Amino acid sequence: MGEPDVGRAIEAVWRIESARLIGGLARIVRDVGLAEDLAHDALVAALEQWPESGVPDNPGAWLMATAKHRAIDRLRRSEVLERKQEELGRELEIRQALSEADWDAAIDDVGDDVLRLIFTTCHPVLSREARVALTLRLLGGLTTPEIARAFLVSESTVAQRIVRAKRTLAETKVPFEVPARDELAERVSSVLEVVYFIFNEGYQATGGDDWIRPHLSAEAMRLGRILAALAPDEPEVHGLVALMEIQASRYRARVGPSGEPILLLDQDRSRWDYMLIGRGLTALGRAEELGGGLGPYALQASIAACHAQARVAEDTNWPRILALYDALAELSPSPVIDLNRAVALGMAFGPERALEVVDELAAEPQLESYHLLPSVRGDLLFKLGRLQEAQEEFERAASLTDNAPERRLLLERAAACARNGRSVG
Repeated sequence: MGEPDVGRAIEAVWRIESARLIGGLARIVRDVGLAEDLAHDALVAALEQWPESGVPDNPGAWLMATAKHRAIDRLRRSEVLERKQEELGRELEIRQALSEADWDAAIDDVGDDVLRLIFTTCHPVLSREARVALTLRLLGGLTTPEIARAFLVSESTVAQRIVRAKRTLAETKVPFEVPARDELAERVSSVLEVVYFIFNEGYQATGGDDWIRPHLSAEAMRLGRILAALAPDEPEVHGLVALMEIQASRYRARVGPSGEPILLLDQDRSRWDYMLIGRGLTALGRAEELGGGLGPYALQASIAACHAQARVAEDTNWPRILALYDALAELSPSPVIDLNRAVALGMAFGPERALEVVDELAAEPQLESYHLLPSVRGDLLFKLGRLQEAQEEFERAASLTDNAPERRLLLERAAACARNGRSVG
C-alpha cells in the first residue's frame, strides 16, 4: 500500500474509531479533554508508523494500546515538583485509573462509552454552539477547519468554543456517564437538539453560497443512528431519526442544475430517495410502538411522512398535516410552529384564513427578523392576487436571509410579482 493510500486509510480509520477511542479513554481518565489529547497522540503515532508497518488488523485496538502507553509516558515525563497540590492529586488519580483500567474492556465495550461521550459533549451546561462544535470534533472526527467551514465561522472561534467547552466540563465536574432515569428525558432532549441543529444546517444552510450542505446532514444522521442503536427504548430518538431520513430523501430534488433551490411543492418526486423514506417510516413506526404518545420529533416526522407518501403534490393530505401541527403546537408552543401551521391551514382551507393567522404572528418578537414570515406572507398575498404587497414581502424576506441562493429565489419571486402586476395593469 502506497503512502497516499495509507494516509487515506488512516483518515478512514480515524473517522470510524475516534469516538470509540475517546469514549473509552474518557471513561478511564474521567476527563474528555485529556482523552482527546491521548487519542490524538495515538493518531500521530499511527501517522508515523503505519506508512512503514502497514495498517494493523485491528486498528482500534492498536490505537487504544498506543494511547495507554502515551498516557503513561506523559505522566512519567511530567515535572511533578513544579505542580500545584491539586494537580498532583489529579495526576495520582489518573495514574491509579490507568493502572487499574481493564484495557481489553475499553476496546470491546465501545457502545456504552460512545453513549457516555454523546451525553457528555451534549451536556446542558454547555451552550448550543459549544455542544455542536465539541460533538462534531469528538464524535464526528471533524477537524477545527472543517467545522469552521461548515458553519461559516472563523477557525479561532471554533477552537475557542471547543477549549471553553472542555474547560467547562472539567470545572463543573460533569460525570462521564449515562444520566440516571430521573434526568434522562432532559439530557436526551439536549442531545437531540444538537443532532437536529447539525442536520438542519445541512438541510437548509442559514448562510453562505450553498442552499444545502449534505455532508453535515449525513453526519447528523450517522449520530442519530448511533444513538438509536445505543438507546433503543427512547421513542424520540427514533422520531428524530425518522424525521432526518425522510427529509434527507428529498436532497436530489431540492436543487436545480445550477444549485438553485427548488421548493417542496415544485420538486420532481421521482428523484426522491424512497429507500430513505422507507427507513424513515420504519423508524417512525418504532417510535409509535414504544408508546407514551408522539413527541415533537416524531410529530414532525409524521408531517414529513404525509409529504413522502404523496406521489404528487396535489395528493398531499393537508388536513392531516394541519391536525399534526395542532398537536405539535400544543406540545411545544412556538411562533415558528404556528407559522408552519398557517402554511398547512392555507393549503387545506385557502389563503384567506392563513393570512389572518400570519398577520397576527407579525407581532411576535421572535419572528421580527425571521425571513420566512414575510416569505410566507408574500406567498399568501400572491395567491390572493395582491401582487404589489406580495412583491414587497418577498423583497423584505430577501433582505433578511444570509443564504445567497435563497435570496436570489426570493428576489426572483418579487420580480415575478412585478411582471404579473404590469401585465394585469
